[in-house]
Amino acid sequence: MSESIEYPALYLKRGEDARLRAGHLWVFSNEVDVARSPLADFEPGQACAIADHRGKPLGVGYVNPASLICARLVNRGIDHALDRSLFVHRFKVALALRERLFEEPWYRLVFGESDGLPGLTVDRFGDVLVAQATTAGMERLKGEIEAALAKVFKPRQLWWKNDASIRSLENLPEYADLALGEPIDAPLIVREAGLEFECNPVSGQKTGWFYDQRDNRDQLARLVKGKRVLDMFSYLGGWGLRAARDGASEVVCVDSSPAAVDAITRNAQRNGLQDCVRAVRADAFDFLRNLREQRERFDVVILDPPAFVKRRKDLAEGRIAYRRLNELGMQVLERDGILITFSCSHHLPRSMLLDGVQQAARHLDRQAQMLVSMQQGPDHPVHPAIAETEYLKGFILRVLPA
Repeated sequence: MSESIEYPALYLKRGEDARLRAGHLWVFSNEVDVARSPLADFEPGQACAIADHRGKPLGVGYVNPASLICARLVNRGIDHALDRSLFVHRFKVALALRERLFEEPWYRLVFGESDGLPGLTVDRFGDVLVAQATTAGMERLKGEIEAALAKVFKPRQLWWKNDASIRSLENLPEYADLALGEPIDAPLIVREAGLEFECNPVSGQKTGWFYDQRDNRDQLARLVKGKRVLDMFSYLGGWGLRAARDGASEVVCVDSSPAAVDAITRNAQRNGLQDCVRAVRADAFDFLRNLREQRERFDVVILDPPAFVKRRKDLAEGRIAYRRLNELGMQVLERDGILITFSCSHHLPRSMLLDGVQQAARHLDRQAQMLVSMQQGPDHPVHPAIAETEYLKGFILRVLPA
């Protein structure tokens, strides 16, 4: 290589550096010059210097020879090691954005590639941090990450929620444990828009809460006053309780998880909303079909499902599932109703979700008006060069008779 680098070099083939130079951070295994830098020579998660075919360094990252995405770039240039000081700097930069956006410390603190830390997510719940490493590189750097988080934030607790199925792509085990602090026999509290929600960073979904929808939930205030609201895939009641607080006359929250339904009930009581919020355990599709058969109607229907398209090869089947779900949602809407619908599948284009909604409306001989287009909140910033960081898309639609 043309410059001295302390890490072993990972050389790219001719022309395969263009995407990295354009801003992306991933290297695929078929882009590596394995004659010069055999992937088998690297350990999973090992730090490396990434160089073009001429030997010119592009930056420092880490390697996993067992993964299709075999390397990720963490720092451009070779003047900084992957150590605690680098993480301290990145955490301070990430914190500066969140403190500009939010008055209270409840937010996504680190959003992977968008915050310059591919493979790492950190959510903040006041003085409790919940982190998730999805790559062998970040797993290998856990000690440095923990030390940096302790230095910058001095958290009461730091949890690792490393049970995401995506870790299997890196041949990593799934687990959740407490890295810093003492166990406390009390629920973790999330504050949002004057409400408090109990969540569990160990047994709950993802890191315990979905901060990405916070700004979207702000839209409810002008839509739900005096209305009957149905919140499907409710989880802990984020949408439903916000609707109740904003003046809905009745809210039905539906989730298939018994733990989620119990949590919705507790959260409604915690916020004094138990008189207008009802939690139901049911499969979403079955519940909507039953409502249709019973001719139940709601003024506002919220559909915030889990990802139906987790892999690109699932796109055709997932696209149909989203259309069916939205059609069922429309079938339980009043004649002049509001449909709030989402997809968190980054493989599903925004236009495809909207096309499915339009097809569902026409199949029912109804007319849809798109009022608002939505995406994830600003504590989940989109990296312009990395399409995968823009995963959440949603719409608020008015649905009328044709």
